Amino acid sequence: MKNVKIAYIGGGSKLWARVFMYDLALVKDFTGEIGLYDIDLEAAKRNKEIGARINESKDCINKWDYKIYENLKDCLKGADFVVISILPGTFNEMRSDVHLPEKYGIYQSVGDTAGPGGVLRAMRTVPIYEGFAKAIKEICPTAWVINFTNPMTICTKTLYDVFPEIKAFGCCHEVFHTQDFLCDVLKEAKGIRPNRDEIYTEVSGINHFTWISSAKYKDMEIMDYLDDFINKHFEEGHYEHGDANQYKTDPFAYANKVKMDLYRRYKTLGAAGDRHLVEFVNNNWYLKNKECVDSWKFALTSIDFRINQANEKIEESIKIAKGEHPIEVKKSSEEAVDIMSAILGYGKKISNVNLINEGQMPQLKLGAVVETNAIFTHDSVRPIMAKPLNNSVISLVKRASENVETLYEGIKNRDFKTIFASFMNQGLCSNLDLASGKDLFKEMCLNTSKYLEEYYNLEDLKLL
Repeated sequence: MKNVKIAYIGGGSKLWARVFMYDLALVKDFTGEIGLYDIDLEAAKRNKEIGARINESKDCINKWDYKIYENLKDCLKGADFVVISILPGTFNEMRSDVHLPEKYGIYQSVGDTAGPGGVLRAMRTVPIYEGFAKAIKEICPTAWVINFTNPMTICTKTLYDVFPEIKAFGCCHEVFHTQDFLCDVLKEAKGIRPNRDEIYTEVSGINHFTWISSAKYKDMEIMDYLDDFINKHFEEGHYEHGDANQYKTDPFAYANKVKMDLYRRYKTLGAAGDRHLVEFVNNNWYLKNKECVDSWKFALTSIDFRINQANEKIEESIKIAKGEHPIEVKKSSEEAVDIMSAILGYGKKISNVNLINEGQMPQLKLGAVVETNAIFTHDSVRPIMAKPLNNSVISLVKRASENVETLYEGIKNRDFKTIFASFMNQGLCSNLDLASGKDLFKEMCLNTSKYLEEYYNLEDLKLL
């Protein structure tokens, strides 16, 4: 059994960390230390206590040594893997990101990747990631770096731009849910319901705006059955993890009506959840107003909901750490630990990941970050050449990708004019005139100034 060190930046995570820790507890081939680093030291300490309880569980196969680090560089020393999962800013900043644009008729279902919220979140996140990349280059340059933070595309771009030799990639589970949706399609058409990892999907695009052009189970092309499935389910909707109306009580749920609508028009299946897909296109399509949103059967996830959820997770974490809440160690549907196993030499894994475009998506700019399938083997990740997207779809993806490139250039150079150019070219800003756009952008920047003033000269906002 190999001994490894995992440095977890954002190790006080209230949700993802626990999933990750459970999956690691079930690994048979490697063990070692999980270093927890977080600016919220108390949260990291809780996760260490939860880790101790996981080690005591009867279902635990593999015990890990959880250690708290108050200094980032100390946490990185000797790391074989670096996992990054942070919240850039607080819910106060997220409230401005998501809800301030509503004053201008702009609604956002997530607000962490595209649209006005995605731009402001990137402005906070990129400078932090510049620091991470420099520290990794100095302390553990050969470590494998796995990013889970949004906005995924620009975070991954930053790591590679600051440290070109870095061994980094971004993981996202959105495609997994669409694979489950496709398994439901096959079950209805042929009476066969495979697990999602038994089908191979041709995935390409950028994070949260990925597309599937083919889905194979053995010799069957599942896409051949989509038209009939959509014709039957479009009006009511179909949610792969529950009832089609679950979005009314669970703002992370959706009925896939957007996904099905896009397929009807483009004959290619959007491979992210509806809540993400809608934020890359014209806001009049699916986010015109709250009535429009409801007609497409997804939800606007409010910051109040996120705050309540976070508080519940904190209370749950405290109870788990104290032994007042049961531990249930079971394998999740996430693939990060499977990927780590492959990198350590235990088999091969194919998964969708975010990497620098080296030609795996010839339709997009070399050097941009794209999401396609890749093969993970011993100390290696090799992107798989993606099947070309049709002209209608690639035109949408190109706009989104170029927006990220423009945004990154602006943030890297701390140039508000270039950042604002990307802001105004967001699909959700389609109805903004220039004057309103400037007012909104300036107000959003000032609302998050606590996290910008260290890196930007906010006086330059007056030059727009």
